[in-house]
Amino acid sequence: MTTKATASNEPVGRLLGWLGFRQTRGDGPDAGHAPPGSDGLRNLAREARYELAASITSFLVDNDLDVSPANLLLAHSAFSGRNPRLARQIIAQAQRPEGISQKWLSDLDEQDSNQPDRVELDRLMTRLETNIEAFQANTKEARTATTDYGTELEQHVDDLEQLQKTGRIVSSLADLAKVMLERTRKAEDDMRKSEDEAKALRRSLDRAKRDAELDYLTGLPNRRAFEALLDRHYKEARAAVEPLSVAFCDIDEFKKINDLHGHEAGDRVIKAIADTLARISNDHCHVARHGGEEFVMLFRGLTPTQAAEKLDDAREALADRRLINRKTDEPFGQITFSGGVADVFGYGDTRAALKAADEALYRAKDDGRNCIRIADPA
Repeated sequence: MTTKATASNEPVGRLLGWLGFRQTRGDGPDAGHAPPGSDGLRNLAREARYELAASITSFLVDNDLDVSPANLLLAHSAFSGRNPRLARQIIAQAQRPEGISQKWLSDLDEQDSNQPDRVELDRLMTRLETNIEAFQANTKEARTATTDYGTELEQHVDDLEQLQKTGRIVSSLADLAKVMLERTRKAEDDMRKSEDEAKALRRSLDRAKRDAELDYLTGLPNRRAFEALLDRHYKEARAAVEPLSVAFCDIDEFKKINDLHGHEAGDRVIKAIADTLARISNDHCHVARHGGEEFVMLFRGLTPTQAAEKLDDAREALADRRLINRKTDEPFGQITFSGGVADVFGYGDTRAALKAADEALYRAKDDGRNCIRIADPA
């Protein structure tokens, strides 16, 4: 079987082939995999699926890896554009003498499994929210019924006390009704407290959901929140026939910053860049921390060229600053970032567009860093 991996004898070339980094679309021995057909999103999506399947197959076979669910999930996450950082980890490992082995991939999977399962978190939150709503509704209904019952019981007490008869039976009934009324009012009060507790629990749940979508260091939305934003704007922009662009940004030489100044100083640099990117954000321009030193942006209503210009202005503004390590009073030197921009509608789906933006970012790094590059869907 001929695969992308055989297109180059160099390890990096093979990995770039696995990950879909190619100079032109349709070149290489796997070009025949794409099915023929007319232009359009459906054809683009079908072609993207063919390429993704070929990339995953080549990666597993050429590295003599198990065709296991865990390996397939990791490969899909890297090659589909869902996890660009994982893709770069694979590229870096391929360049090392030991290369990619099953043990290395299993260790990577174990590290990833220690991260919170967002799908499970969403499921639990939805289930808890449903239970709270049901509890509130049932409690309110029970309290209303108790109130109505108490009102009627109170009327009976009044009627019994107004009777002219003073017989023991009537007197006993009146005493019994008073006790029942007191207990009913207490039950009503307890239900009201339960209802208040349910409301407080709902507020706490809402706060937890907001916190789950925020990056703790920068205060920006995290990757999970960005994916929801991207899905929403993708549907709205497609319906409104508006341009939609995505971008990846990555701090240049960030490891050197951490090595020279420490991780605490590195965190301050991340926050400085987050602030720089946040300044160009608005209702149609969103920035999120994708993880580590990487950010992702969404530009609604802007073509890739317009989005790249806006991002380039932010890059220049940051490069002109001279940041100081406040702890040591030592200058950081010039802090820069590189970026890649892609047209969302130039690809089969949002993940393919994210992958293209990440490829453009990778090209910006190769071109010397501190620059912005635009992906070419053609």
